[in-house]
Amino acid sequence: MLSSASPLTQRVALVIQYLGTRFHGWQRQPKHRTVQEEIETTLEAVLGFPVRIYAAGRTDSGVHAAAQVAHFDAPAHIPAHRWAAILNARLPDDVLIRASAIVDSTWHARFSAIWRRYRYTLYTDPRPNLFVRPFAWHYYYEPLDESLIRAALLPLIGRHHLAAFHRAGSDRPHSWVDVQAAECKRDGALVYIEVQASGFLYGMMRLLVGMLVQVGRGVRSPGNFTEVWKQEHRDQVKYAAPAQGLCLLRVGYAEFPFPPEVWYDTQPALSLAAFPERSLVI
Repeated sequence: MLSSASPLTQRVALVIQYLGTRFHGWQRQPKHRTVQEEIETTLEAVLGFPVRIYAAGRTDSGVHAAAQVAHFDAPAHIPAHRWAAILNARLPDDVLIRASAIVDSTWHARFSAIWRRYRYTLYTDPRPNLFVRPFAWHYYYEPLDESLIRAALLPLIGRHHLAAFHRAGSDRPHSWVDVQAAECKRDGALVYIEVQASGFLYGMMRLLVGMLVQVGRGVRSPGNFTEVWKQEHRDQVKYAAPAQGLCLLRVGYAEFPFPPEVWYDTQPALSLAAFPERSLVI
């Protein structure tokens, strides 16, 4: 295999989208379908030898990505910008390469990233919607007050030890996280929670949302929510939000070869029109 240090190779960066529904997460695992395996298998079919691909972050089973970032080293005779078309012609229909580009040999999709941003979507209308279901948690049992969720999120901004939202099974040596932004907004029956941080703990976002729903219901106050994570009461964080509502929205870098339209806002926010109660005549 060609060495990544060889002048005959180049480092290629990818912006990747995938629907997580039928994937057991990003990272390759025995006997499970994963995004990493699909792309690496496709690369090997094209090049004739195994290729390792490195991602900005590992999404869990069922979690989507609107602009995951990854890189791999490949022979230089194939122009880097061509890899998007080459891979898309062979990948299954639930994975898409938005764009590909050459990067410096020292650039790394994971270690060069300075932030990641996730969006969680909740659908609160009691009527089910097939076109919303794959991308949202259908939570309609009790009303959610988004102003309470916003109040709970605000103290999270900054550098904190978030062991309360760290699932077991991670090999990360610490639970410190630099949270750069934390927002909640409502659009009719849809509630969006977005968090941007230097990195995310294993299971952090889904555990966070699971407890924020308790805040939105009024079962737990914003102050109590803050006390739980500040005092590291992991035993009180019992419920993880379902995977399908979570999406890796984008990843930020000091130097990035792609224009914003490729990666910045590529998961369209769902929008459901509100109609008056009277019957509509068409």
